[in-house]
Amino acid sequence: MADDKAKRGGGDRRTVAGGEGYEVSYFAGKHGISRDQAQDLINKIGNNRDKLNAAAAKLKG
Repeated sequence: MADDKAKRGGGDRRTVAGGEGYEVSYFAGKHGISRDQAQDLINKIGNNRDKLNAAAAKLKG
């Protein structure tokens, strides 16, 4: 499913679209974790970017 280009702004930035490969890859690269690790975090935690950032920091550190 393609990212809805009509939904832009703050609300869209607060989430990570787990179904969008480019967003998962970006998130993984940003935190220095593998794409599989990033997808696992999204599957366990959901798509809230703040919660995912905190979990990725704990995972790496």
